[in-house]
Amino acid sequence: MSKKFRCGWRKLALAVCTATLLPAAAPMARAATPAILVLGDSLSAEYGIARDAGWVKLLETRLRAERFDYSVVNASISGETTVGGKTRLPDLLARHHPAVVIVELGANDALRGLPLQTTEANLRSIVASAQQAKAGVLLVGMRIPPNYGPDYTERFFSLYPRLAGEYKVRLVPFLLEQVVARPEWFQADRIHPTAQAQGTLLDTVWPQLKPLLKAPAARTAGR
Repeated sequence: MSKKFRCGWRKLALAVCTATLLPAAAPMARAATPAILVLGDSLSAEYGIARDAGWVKLLETRLRAERFDYSVVNASISGETTVGGKTRLPDLLARHHPAVVIVELGANDALRGLPLQTTEANLRSIVASAQQAKAGVLLVGMRIPPNYGPDYTERFFSLYPRLAGEYKVRLVPFLLEQVVARPEWFQADRIHPTAQAQGTLLDTVWPQLKPLLKAPAARTAGR
């Protein structure tokens, strides 16, 4: 074998070995599924009902049924207040980069008689932070029992539409609007809805959430 031939063979062998050590070209990364982040309290955290029976879990089913390609991150905690939500939100935004943030907070502030100025400031911070993260925002309002006094009760309720108008975000004025007149749909504490009521809660939220979502994927031709 000539020296020239041996040299050429070594170069060819080296090229083949090098090629086998190189990783295959990675396929084009699929765009991450956009997330809907639910920042709520016990009304969204399946308090007192079976796991996966809450309206947030039912939202996942609704999204699939209507072919909206979104994941749902339920960051709701029973007993959560607006200050707790405000504190947790930056990390949640950084980890999940949500396309939509549903804010269902404030009821526990009011039930504890916390100053409305504090609740308002916290909600402002939450909405502003979500908007700065380029997320659409859905604000979910609540009512509290009248025994807290008409002034406090009405000022609390009016807080949500006022903030929604100021920040130009979508609003569910009262999450329990369609179930409040059905006492049999509440647990023994008369505060938390039963599993039977969860579909109605979703029906209350859905008309305001849907406009924040991108159109469903086009159906396969011929179907």
